[in-house]
Amino acid sequence: MYNILVCDDEKDIVSALRIYLESEGYAVYAAYDGREALSLLGRVEIHLVLLDLMMPVMDGMTAIVEIRKRSNVPVILLTAKSEDMDKVLGLNVGADDYVTKPFHPVELMARVRSQLRRYMQLKGAPAREERLAIGGIELDDAAKAVTLDGEPVSLTRTEYDILKLLMEQPGRVFSPREIYEAVWKDVSFGTENTVAVHIRHLREKIEYNPGEPRYLKVVWGRGYRMEL
Repeated sequence: MYNILVCDDEKDIVSALRIYLESEGYAVYAAYDGREALSLLGRVEIHLVLLDLMMPVMDGMTAIVEIRKRSNVPVILLTAKSEDMDKVLGLNVGADDYVTKPFHPVELMARVRSQLRRYMQLKGAPAREERLAIGGIELDDAAKAVTLDGEPVSLTRTEYDILKLLMEQPGRVFSPREIYEAVWKDVSFGTENTVAVHIRHLREKIEYNPGEPRYLKVVWGRGYRMEL
């Protein structure tokens, strides 16, 4: 059984999410601000976090930063339609995905299952001897490590998976839909913006000049590729 932490200051939303998740067999832990969520993460093994952005005491953005200091657990943001910039910031500081309120239960559960599959596959996957190199970028899949000109690069799990996908087939153009379905291992729900945010953040880490990238190129109207 997977343990899911739901953190939202609106108790009706927490109650609704509990019903959806428990009907699918998940164990649900509730918190109503970021500080409570961090306390639970320190006491219970949590496999996924559903996290609201706008909360008292400690907001969701601050909570994500603190979560990433201690855990690689998947984080799905619960956002309002008016919080587009907050979605981008949340993805940039370490969230894996988001759903917009009011959310459809079918979409929400699809996102939850997708993130849990990726997380558990990564934890259980045997180490493989595999190194990829393009220019100054080296990816060691056995160690799950990336370096740029010999210097370590700190990537989130999602950024790592995207980079590995593109480096495995340099020169090939991947559409946002292909990237989402390969990395998130789920059907795309119009998630081009989610992919674009992760690509932009990845560029900031592996390019010396993200505005004029050497490696990670945009092919306008088609997608992204790694340049040899």
